[in-house]
Amino acid sequence: MDYSFIILLVVAFGGLLFMSNRSRKQQREAQDFRANLVVGDEVMTGSGLFGTVSAIDDDVITLESTPGVETRWLRAAIARKVEPPVVEDDEDATGGDAVDDAVLEVPDDLSSLPPEPPTAREDDRDTK
Repeated sequence: MDYSFIILLVVAFGGLLFMSNRSRKQQREAQDFRANLVVGDEVMTGSGLFGTVSAIDDDVITLESTPGVETRWLRAAIARKVEPPVVEDDEDATGGDAVDDAVLEVPDDLSSLPPEPPTAREDDRDTK
């Protein structure tokens, strides 16, 4: 029997096992995530709805998308937990170097600006 055929079968079988284990691990992580949801978590559903978990009843989770609007979802429809955005310091948010308004001078009209250089199209007309 040809050894290259046996090697090909072993490699194919190994690839199948690797992909199977990887997908099982992802499914297990998703189940653990959904099992550990608590009231107050901000989540996103598989269809893209953002909401805050307001009640949990076995496999049904109630989400509040806007104040006073609650919808019921299956636990399996929750795709991921939304992490709150990181609030930066005021100095970092402005770039660190704030520009003093008294130093910044903006002209009221265009008279103080230098005249525009001629464009390439205008230069072509002069040479022809």
